Amino acid sequence: MKPLIIIESPSNLGLKESAQGKEPGVSKLPQHLKKHGLYDKLNPAQIIHLAAPPYSSQLDEASGVLNAYKIAEYAKVQAQELKRVLSTDSFPVVIGGDCSILIGNALALKELGDYGLMYLDGHTDFVLPSMSQTGGAAGMDLAIVTGHGHPKLTNIHQLEPYFEEENVWCIGNRYWDPEYVGLIQSSQIEYVPLSHLREMGIDTLLSLFFMHIEAKKWDGFWIHLDVDVLDHKVMPAVDSPQPGGMSYEELRELLIPLMAHPKVAGIQLTILDPTLDPYGIYAQRLIDNLIKILSPIFREVKDHDEIMRF
Repeated sequence: MKPLIIIESPSNLGLKESAQGKEPGVSKLPQHLKKHGLYDKLNPAQIIHLAAPPYSSQLDEASGVLNAYKIAEYAKVQAQELKRVLSTDSFPVVIGGDCSILIGNALALKELGDYGLMYLDGHTDFVLPSMSQTGGAAGMDLAIVTGHGHPKLTNIHQLEPYFEEENVWCIGNRYWDPEYVGLIQSSQIEYVPLSHLREMGIDTLLSLFFMHIEAKKWDGFWIHLDVDVLDHKVMPAVDSPQPGGMSYEELRELLIPLMAHPKVAGIQLTILDPTLDPYGIYAQRLIDNLIKILSPIFREVKDHDEIMRF
């Protein structure tokens, strides 16, 4: 077990305005989860806050991505801090923010060695700027970290790609537009949409993933969790809710064994928008499940008996 460190990365730069003149609320996620008890239950060894650049909705003409310069600069800050945390043999729980925070974390991992990515999301986020309807990096982050897009974001410190395609497993997509799905199907990414996952079974997928880790001899793997992978009935507080998503039971079945694997390097959590969850109803249920999911990592918690009762 390792000391757990929370890194707050409250960037909303990867999303378009939620309404005219209204910035996305995902930047409030760390404080929302803290308010509703996550930090008390995790009892982290340290909490690190990485202040994000102020929100804007400026399209960068060269890259076709909103706020590309700010995202790249923030990614460098993230990378430096994540490298420091991992050098202490701690387990980072990175709380966004939107999915563009993957860029900085991926940059850090590339600088440290050869890492894999378990990408859990209701969307593939594997699109090019020319295909995006919003220009938001949060919808392109998987493409960016595998080297697809403008070098402003894909080639920071000349390290493109941050993840090799064959080192990425993209799990849980349920957005079926042919052009959208076609791009990732033509890549070397291990793409398992939610319907396929349910056909093959989570145990089978985990067995295949663990064999892949051994065959590739990765230094470790990172987990991306966008909460819109969950069904909209249990997690509607996201910018793109959809029916037919994962249940919490499925999410736990998938993530708890991953957390117990010795090569897991850390996890990032994105997209829950507190402005869509004013009473913390959905945050509280997420927190209850995160405690179960993260339990293999804990070095110490305030109430171990409470966790064991879940």
